[in-house]
Amino acid sequence: MTDTERTLKLACELIARASVTPEDAGCQTLIMQRLEALGFRCTPLPFDDTQNFWAEWGNIGPLLVFAGHTDVVPPGPESEWESDPFVPTIRDGLLYGRGAADMKGSLAAMVTACEDFLTNHKPREGRIGFLITSDEEGPATNGTVRVMEWLAERGINIDYCIVGEPSSSKVLGDTIKNGRRGSLNGILKIHGRQGHVAYPQHADNPLHRALPALGELVTRQWDEGNEYFPATSFQITNMHAGTGATNVIPGHVDLWLNFRFSTEQTSESLREAVEQTLAAHSVKADTHWTLSGEPFITGEGALTDACRAAVLDVDGVQTELSTSGGTSDGRFIAPYGVQLVELGPINASIHRVNEHVRVDDLPRLAAMYEGILRRLLPKS
Repeated sequence: MTDTERTLKLACELIARASVTPEDAGCQTLIMQRLEALGFRCTPLPFDDTQNFWAEWGNIGPLLVFAGHTDVVPPGPESEWESDPFVPTIRDGLLYGRGAADMKGSLAAMVTACEDFLTNHKPREGRIGFLITSDEEGPATNGTVRVMEWLAERGINIDYCIVGEPSSSKVLGDTIKNGRRGSLNGILKIHGRQGHVAYPQHADNPLHRALPALGELVTRQWDEGNEYFPATSFQITNMHAGTGATNVIPGHVDLWLNFRFSTEQTSESLREAVEQTLAAHSVKADTHWTLSGEPFITGEGALTDACRAAVLDVDGVQTELSTSGGTSDGRFIAPYGVQLVELGPINASIHRVNEHVRVDDLPRLAAMYEGILRRLLPKS
């Protein structure tokens, strides 16, 4: 069986398992069987409703970990798909199915890369790990974050980590994520006093109070960013007030907001800025904050060098390092002092109807992963 056929076959077997988050649907068992055949020591780590596993090969030397998730987002109305989202289908050189790009194609490439590497290379020193979860697309509370705590309790320290998120933009390997912005969510309940619009003197319109403060927050230049990150952004994502009648001043306003922030800010500084601005405009509000993740960055070094060289060797592409996009489970791994990047397929179709990956990209992605292994875990 050729490299293309092996990686494609495994990707199809994973796609055929309808692992809508937090379900795993047997994907991890399939992967562990392949890894155990290579000599990996596999440990299932179920936490509550989430299936996870840790696998490790080797005993000494630097530890390079492949991290990923077997869960996928719901497919949406199946009538809008050109083929069943859980029946892997090839059309015009593209493999269609939910999870093809995010990220079952990457998982397949990770496994076959290790098969090729350990069959043909076998380093004198070095360890390889797999950290796989089934709740990345969901709340992300019982997956990678819990496994990292489990590893820390046992003194297992990761040196390098490759997350298989679909990082590429136009061609495979053109973009590698070497960090991510932080994400801070706020839910505000701004208080006023309900009343009749004909008698505003007896009411306190919370919209009128809130709008000047919100205008100040919207137009504020939070920072200039830095060499790794764009400037911090502030967005109002939802705003609701009123009873549905045109003649009633609302008693409160419900407001949702989000910050995507650089390392120039902290979640604490952003919360304080919002609350101070509200107070300066005499706006009374209950605030509830949720931190999805702090920003993290992996600077130039051994891992980014190995990734760039591997991509160039396979595809002849000069890779761009980027911190754009949303959050990933890398936010739970990087704080442990890990050099971490995200390298995976083209991301144009992820979370969309007719999600797909280029069939020819699968073995090339596996070759990139193997190239990184060869560079970081040499024979001598």
